[in-house]
Amino acid sequence: MRLANDARVFEEVSDAVDEVNKLKGQVAARWDEASKFDTEKDKNSFRKYEEACDRVKNFYREQHEKQTVEFNVRVRAEFKRTVHARMGIWEAMEKLNTLVDDSDPDTSLSQIEHLLQTAEAIRRDGKPEWMQVAGLVHDLGKLLYFFGSEGQWDVVGDTFVVGCKFSDKIIYPDTFANNPDSQDPVYSTEYGVYSPHCGLENVMLSWGHDEYLYHVLKKQSSLPMDALYMIRYHSFYPWHREGAYSHLTNAEDQRALEAVRAFNPYDLYSKSDEPVIVEKVKPYYQSLIAKYFPDVIEW
Repeated sequence: MRLANDARVFEEVSDAVDEVNKLKGQVAARWDEASKFDTEKDKNSFRKYEEACDRVKNFYREQHEKQTVEFNVRVRAEFKRTVHARMGIWEAMEKLNTLVDDSDPDTSLSQIEHLLQTAEAIRRDGKPEWMQVAGLVHDLGKLLYFFGSEGQWDVVGDTFVVGCKFSDKIIYPDTFANNPDSQDPVYSTEYGVYSPHCGLENVMLSWGHDEYLYHVLKKQSSLPMDALYMIRYHSFYPWHREGAYSHLTNAEDQRALEAVRAFNPYDLYSKSDEPVIVEKVKPYYQSLIAKYFPDVIEW
């Protein structure tokens, strides 16, 4: 009888602890578990570039003509020797709030609304705090627009590999015709300057907010590598959605692919959600920011 009573008490205590943990947000879904958010979304109205307005089409034409190897080498050298600003994460979000992304056919929301929509969708699905934070900050690299960018073409939009043949899996592939690299005897070949299966860590992606933020945060945050993968590759649609560049990727890139595919639905499909009331959720996200970032970041 005592054993039965002890077992009953144990179950009651265990259930109570589980309930408390749920309330405290400590029992979280695995980051790579199937997303309920994803399965409930109607995806037919997103990334319809064939129906995009002229603003979006003109953006990609300019981006595809100007993202060259020469530009990417130069801008990375400038990044390494320049600090544009010193500010915290929330201040950076507020600064970004005046930008509307010319490359995005799915929304005209301000950036802070999109960041909060993404983070809240991840939070509602019970995913780990670090993944919520990845959603909160994933587009902060768009601060480049205020740091002397040449336009939006070197800040936003889908990313792709430079230094080898431009993939036909990139949206509007015909618009690379006026990019000088498309006629270069090396850069226009399948492998270009790279070796087979060299790994994405060893290729040069078109410069923009993903690549910039990845390099900022890998040295100035305690985010796990899976979060950094989500940040770095979330706009790399030719790879994570269309399956391009398999001749360059290696076994280590599989983990990154799983991470960005787990993250992508929250970034893409949250754009149709109702706007978030900023002041209502601000205290929660400020507490998460304090866990993963210093008070001031060098941008």
